[in-house]
Amino acid sequence: MTPVFIGSYCAPDDKGVYVYNLDMSSGALEPVSAVAGLHNPSFLALHPTMPMLYAVIETAEGAVTAISYDDAFELTVRTSCPTGGSPCHIQVDATGRFAVAANYGGGSVCMIRLRDDGDVEEQASDFVQHEGSSVHARQSEPHAHSINIDPGNRFAYAPDLGLDKVLIYELDREAGKLRPHATQAYARTAAGSGPRHLAFSPDRKRVYVINEIDSTITAFDFDESSGALEAIETVSTLPDDFDGQSTTADIHVEPSGRFLYGSNRGHDSIAIYAIDPASGQLQTRGHMPTGGQNPRNFAIDPTGTFLLAANGGTGDIYTFRIDQNDGSLSPTGHVAEVQSPVCLQFLSRP
Repeated sequence: MTPVFIGSYCAPDDKGVYVYNLDMSSGALEPVSAVAGLHNPSFLALHPTMPMLYAVIETAEGAVTAISYDDAFELTVRTSCPTGGSPCHIQVDATGRFAVAANYGGGSVCMIRLRDDGDVEEQASDFVQHEGSSVHARQSEPHAHSINIDPGNRFAYAPDLGLDKVLIYELDREAGKLRPHATQAYARTAAGSGPRHLAFSPDRKRVYVINEIDSTITAFDFDESSGALEAIETVSTLPDDFDGQSTTADIHVEPSGRFLYGSNRGHDSIAIYAIDPASGQLQTRGHMPTGGQNPRNFAIDPTGTFLLAANGGTGDIYTFRIDQNDGSLSPTGHVAEVQSPVCLQFLSRP
């Protein structure tokens, strides 16, 4: 069994953060526990060494809340820290000393110190307001949609849907600050693309950014030593014959680094790609319907055996088995019903 934590949209009195176990033989999800009392605990991040997780409270006021869990995975809500906007994404750095969060509402990012016991400090140690706009109607102001720490734990990359930029920060852990990158403050995506989430390749040579508005993925060469990004190509996430309305949401590279997946909302599918190991370019391998509507988030288990697709519109999570030869997905027949699932996070450490 592999534990998976689930964040959701919910009313303050409803259960909002769940723990399930994934049966690694069948792909079935079995409920373990849940906690109420949080309003829209949408996106989650796990502490690298302690039994703690952190949820963004996706409301106008906005906060990050620390939650502990015991050996039975019973959850306890602990401390909170305001984010200065309406947050939609969070990560914890590899030292376990800081969390970083992105505010979609307000268009900003922040850095929060974590105490020795895993609780959050009462105030953020840094707050950075994004500035600017772009060409689409949704891009009249900044909308930071995620903030992602690189595998070397030196840089943070913040795709901003409103700016068509991936802003690049250096992590100053001594001061608790997000410093603009010294030589490349940002990398651009196409005008009107709306960058949302990103994924690093396991070999640390590439970064893949999924663009929400125009349903594309932009591949970048990643220089781990300098933190610089250089665009390689941009590909569509949709079939050539699709003419409906759709936007993207999430993106992941499976653990071997051979395949990449992105979610489409509207087409309601997972787009499947093979990654060229030499160039990092993507070859489309098809699309798998997610079984429900509005697949806002999905996750791949640490072994690369299963992909879980969270359909926020229909309140269900479908399990797919990943073919280790060609990256294709096949339904296992297992479905878990979870109200408005937004984020899935696997526990990948003992």
